[in-house]
Amino acid sequence: MASSAPVESRARYEDDLYTWVNEQVELLRAGLLDEIDAENIAEELSDVGAEQYDKLESALEVLLMHMLKWDHQPKRRSRNWSLTILEQRQRIAKRLRKNPGLKSRLSEAVEDGFALGRTRAAREMRVKLQSLPASCPYDWDAIMNRDFDLDEA
Repeated sequence: MASSAPVESRARYEDDLYTWVNEQVELLRAGLLDEIDAENIAEELSDVGAEQYDKLESALEVLLMHMLKWDHQPKRRSRNWSLTILEQRQRIAKRLRKNPGLKSRLSEAVEDGFALGRTRAAREMRVKLQSLPASCPYDWDAIMNRDFDLDEA
């Protein structure tokens, strides 16, 4: 199945990403590999992989921020905090289930997520950043399994 658009009238990556993507998909599905924009396809695929890491890191950031708040502000604990922890754990588990290759970058993601979560926790708690641990005090088991049930706290 040949492409309906001649090479010279195809959308340029820089000018119309949406149309370019659709045209590249059409070329790939038609097996017209000599007509694809391989360099930009490779760049887009790289971005997709980076986006998966960013989503993992973001979920860890929110989770670790709430864990710090839980541990450093026991009088302010709320059901909202425990449910946020549960939600972020579910997001992390789902991201790792759908992208098992991310498991090789867990320590990096925890480190990056903790750095951001620590800063956010300090801001929200209105404390000096130095009053919170400089490195993540939680191991993976605690991050994913520690109990944060308000009724048992």
